[in-house]
Amino acid sequence: MRLHQLMITAAVLLMSTQAVAQEWVEYTSTQDHFSVNFPGQPTVRDFTYTSWLDAKLPAREYSVQRGAERYSVTFVDYTVAQAVHAEMAKAFNCGAGDKGYCNAAIAGTDAAAQGVGAWKYDVEGAMDHASETFLKRDTKVTYFAWATIDRIVGREIQMTNPDGSRTYVQIHMLQNRLYIFEATVPKGSPEPGLFQQSPRFLDEANKPVRYTDNYLNMYGLPENSPARQGAQGRGGRGAQTP
Repeated sequence: MRLHQLMITAAVLLMSTQAVAQEWVEYTSTQDHFSVNFPGQPTVRDFTYTSWLDAKLPAREYSVQRGAERYSVTFVDYTVAQAVHAEMAKAFNCGAGDKGYCNAAIAGTDAAAQGVGAWKYDVEGAMDHASETFLKRDTKVTYFAWATIDRIVGREIQMTNPDGSRTYVQIHMLQNRLYIFEATVPKGSPEPGLFQQSPRFLDEANKPVRYTDNYLNMYGLPENSPARQGAQGRGGRGAQTP
């Protein structure tokens, strides 16, 4: 009798575990070139992101709310930063003596390094600008460090919020595309490992990219370190957006 009860209990636990696992999907955005595990299909919204140097850039947020848990990926398109800053420079009448906003458009030793409107600096400072928004929150930062995903350089931040919940953030940049992975879980909950360990970055053919040496945005590929591609997933059921 006791053995029978134990078998029933084990079966119920197994079905519960499988049900929880099945809620998670490996979500792929072919539009923004990333994949990540989400606890369900995300809601997607477009918005305008303001960069460090006030450029207005196209962005999207992919998010899932599950009870008190929240998971999101924010994508910001810095590939258009040069064009956006060029338009801003026109509005400021660069080249006609205005050395405030667009001193880089005026002949000078730093013009090439900065680009018109200092757009190159804006791109190079993108991860630090994104980090700043988290560091300024009403929260206690418990971890802030340099990090990599598949050798793609970024930042990692962990915070304890006033209500005791925990927020985990990963910020990375590949080919002038900024990605912010953020998960918040209730007080006392385990770290959101299924989400944290799952991000992948995709090339133009939407194949996963992993470098053999560290990749730092704006500085090209590591010398003698081509991207190694792999088609394997990291768990969850397949899901894809256009």
